[in-house]
Amino acid sequence: MAYIPPHKQQSKDSERPSLMPTPTLASLSHRFNRNVRLGASKSKADRAGRIVYSNYAISRWFAVGWNGHGDTSASHLRPVSVESFERTGQKPLVLDKKTLDKNEAQGSPCSSILEKVMPHLLSCAEKLKAEIERGDLKDVKLTMAARFGTILFQGSPSVNIDNVIRDCLGNLRRIFYTNLPAPYAANIIAEVASKIGVNFVDVKHSYQVKIELNPVRDMVIDISCMNMDLDLRLALSHKRVLTSLSEDEMQGIQTLINSAVLDPEVKGGLRWPFGKASSGNRYNVIAVWHTNATAYENGSIRLKVQQADRFDFRTTYGEVSNEVVLKLKGIASGLLQEQDAETSSVMLQDSLTLIWRHFLQCEPFLT
Repeated sequence: MAYIPPHKQQSKDSERPSLMPTPTLASLSHRFNRNVRLGASKSKADRAGRIVYSNYAISRWFAVGWNGHGDTSASHLRPVSVESFERTGQKPLVLDKKTLDKNEAQGSPCSSILEKVMPHLLSCAEKLKAEIERGDLKDVKLTMAARFGTILFQGSPSVNIDNVIRDCLGNLRRIFYTNLPAPYAANIIAEVASKIGVNFVDVKHSYQVKIELNPVRDMVIDISCMNMDLDLRLALSHKRVLTSLSEDEMQGIQTLINSAVLDPEVKGGLRWPFGKASSGNRYNVIAVWHTNATAYENGSIRLKVQQADRFDFRTTYGEVSNEVVLKLKGIASGLLQEQDAETSSVMLQDSLTLIWRHFLQCEPFLT
């Protein structure tokens, strides 16, 4: 199916107020230079813009929430249609239940999740602090975030699921698909934000031009929540704040940004005249995002609900998605400030309980 710009898309929810209406070109022009951000970092990141992991990175998968246990013996893999992943010619797979009765779930599995996640979280934090103390990293920003969506697996649906779950499902290539139903995202703004005690911060239209490098992932744990509508990803990542660019480098980047043209007719909302999407041999634009985000926060968490229109110049593919991200600020800052393990554990337990109560069900908002 051909890509349709956001302002031309039709939705089943067209009679409802738009969650994040597409702004006019005139309303964005004066904000352009102020809101453009460079997605750059100076660590071991891949210059082709692919996802990059640290040397000590941890990636895990497990399932929780069936009858209060981790029993997945009644599960099977089901192919699903996801346009952005079908370009390879193979449909991705989701872990599904043959007979899923959410009323059978007995309590939340937050304690079980905490027990599995906490050792990895502390281990990654210790290794990152060691790199900082050695001087290998400077001016580091650490982020701990929870994302909500669907875990997609790549493999054959004909495999015996019992053997796969027990032996190797965690080793299959996974993609965490974060595009959420618009009514679910609207409910996060209308209901959940006030329930979890976060205060409105702002609404921002911004353009993010990705140049060369991405943040480095230290920990990714994907959790199939068997008695919920959505799955959960807990991720820890770091990036270095750029403070040492030369005047020539800054000038090159500024020239590249100034060459961009606002154009709501193209994917990502920005285009460059021929030959202007690079600055010498050093910087090349690899992707552009136009995001319309509503943010809330308190002392320990930051909630962001956004509609993102993304375009990747390497694959020439674009997609518009509704996303919800919960940044666990208190945990991330504490990990680098000698916060004791018990305090971090309590904070993560509280965050998991909040997530389980408010963020993993979307079916009620689809009727």
